Amino acid sequence: MNFRFRKGKTTEKKKKSKLREWVDAAVFAIIAATLIRTFIFEAYVIPTPSMEKTLLVNDFLFVSKISYGPRLPMTPLAVPFTHHTLPLTKQTKAYSEAIQWKYRRWPGFTDVKRNDVVVFNYPAGDTVLKDSDGKDVDYYTTVRARGLQEALAEYPPLTVRPVDKRENWIKRCLAIGGDSLKLVNGVVYVNGEKAHIPANYEKRYWVQTKTGDPLNSMRLNELQIDQDYYQGVRAGVFSYNLTPGAVKEVKDMNVESIEPALERNPDPNMFPNDIEHYPWNANNFGPVYIPKKGATVKLDSLSLPFYRRVIVTYEHNTLEEKNGQLFINGKAADSYTFKMNYYWVMGDNRDNSMDSRYWGYLPEDHLVGKAWIIWMSFNHGKIRWGRLFNQIK
Repeated sequence: MNFRFRKGKTTEKKKKSKLREWVDAAVFAIIAATLIRTFIFEAYVIPTPSMEKTLLVNDFLFVSKISYGPRLPMTPLAVPFTHHTLPLTKQTKAYSEAIQWKYRRWPGFTDVKRNDVVVFNYPAGDTVLKDSDGKDVDYYTTVRARGLQEALAEYPPLTVRPVDKRENWIKRCLAIGGDSLKLVNGVVYVNGEKAHIPANYEKRYWVQTKTGDPLNSMRLNELQIDQDYYQGVRAGVFSYNLTPGAVKEVKDMNVESIEPALERNPDPNMFPNDIEHYPWNANNFGPVYIPKKGATVKLDSLSLPFYRRVIVTYEHNTLEEKNGQLFINGKAADSYTFKMNYYWVMGDNRDNSMDSRYWGYLPEDHLVGKAWIIWMSFNHGKIRWGRLFNQIK
């Protein structure tokens, strides 16, 4: 008996078109880049001088997401490679709040330590105003200065952002949860001891010259000292922003004296914005307690200004005051136990930084990552070669 087998048909795999290949490659690249930016590291650029001279304007950084553990997206529906606003628009959101996930963070290699340079979502950026150019205007500062109605009339409309879509900022962590911090004549103390002073931090000084003229501009350029000075009330006295090293160099120049420029008057913009009970300013401030997860604090009329925003905004409780009694989530309360760790951050350019002295505590769910390395740096169109691949300390 003969058996005959039918030969199966062979089908050639259809070759992808060039367009399909490009689309597949683009999708793969977007997914890979998104995973890297979310879980490993992300590139940022320094836009302001608040961290000078540690970090300069137009320093390009890599920020490690794995150091403290990558934070999982809280607003997952977003246009890739954007933050909160679509490019070429002034106010169009680059994300949707249709889905919001709770704060979760994978384990990292280390906890936040004092003196770390950290990138975070600006805590007071939950609500922002917009000017005519589409730039953010600080809501809370503007409302305190002008009142709500005038602020809304000048900068409509109001924009509210979720945690991970608030503006990215960078500062140095000076205190962690459980610490106590204060400033005395510009000197920071943490738990009663002087805090570490970064090698390149800047502070304003009054410089009195012997000639009555400003310091020699050519010499300042050689020393890489900023020339954004201004003249004081007294003749021959000028204010310069100097690092500790620059102070030593200036003392060797033609000067009569040099001393720190210290604010003497209370500043109503200082946290916790209660000048009657806390008449502080940027140089004399505190002490303040930095909230720690699991720690309990007593609540009364004097402590509530420090923790009201923590309780209501950051940890999502209701808070009411009735007949002198506090109610949290509808229950009478005279104390509160924190659900998260918090941090105190300040810019290295101490007299030119909007930091925790003005807006208070940094919640852990706002942490983005640890500033790691400078991979590129520009100044007036030229590369600052000496800054390339410097580790950020």
